[in-house]
Amino acid sequence: MSAQPHAQIDHLVVAARTLDEGVAWCEATLGVTPGPGGEHALFGTHNRLLRLACASAPRAYLEIIAVNPQATPPRLAGRKRWFDLDDPALQERLAQHGPQLVHWVASVPDIEAAHARLQALGMGRGPVIGASRPTPQGLLQWRITVRDDGQRLFDGALPTLIQWGDTHPAASMPHSGLTLQALTLAHPEAPRLQQALVAVCLDGVAVAPGPAALTAQLDTPQGPRTLASLF
Repeated sequence: MSAQPHAQIDHLVVAARTLDEGVAWCEATLGVTPGPGGEHALFGTHNRLLRLACASAPRAYLEIIAVNPQATPPRLAGRKRWFDLDDPALQERLAQHGPQLVHWVASVPDIEAAHARLQALGMGRGPVIGASRPTPQGLLQWRITVRDDGQRLFDGALPTLIQWGDTHPAASMPHSGLTLQALTLAHPEAPRLQQALVAVCLDGVAVAPGPAALTAQLDTPQGPRTLASLF
């Protein structure tokens, strides 16, 4: 039997109460100004992006995302915004503590197959939906797993799955001076979380038992920085 194609880290998700707060946080914490992003009409959000150098994931980037106050609510009936952005507890944490690392996304070569393997483990990652946004380089298109209730699962440690179309957003991003040295996931159900990563053929991400936490170690122009989720 041939080996399954490997998944890899696609991007880290930093949620902010507003995009302006996210930009200010990035400049103060990482020492760089995030590049342009875009709007997600399907979910009523918008973002800014930064390329991350990463030995195991050459197209990795960091996304700062927030609810877009100029946008209408999610277009699909009964659907909440992705990444738990409609969750009152998360909104309260962002209001009290400012922007924070809340999630990560894994790029897979065959999203239907990876999705089916998680489903077989009883992990309802959500249906695979198509999404897009316009860019100066043309329409950016991707397929992604998003639950109707917007939940991330495993307190954000279980990655959302994504499969890009012909163009990956990192292809047009300049180098930012940021390097992702390590991503660590901690969770009380660490063995089950590790089982999920094995199922989608993703390695290079450490999983440890303990209270739920996501931790990213970055090298920045201001020296080493640690991004950690707050629960």
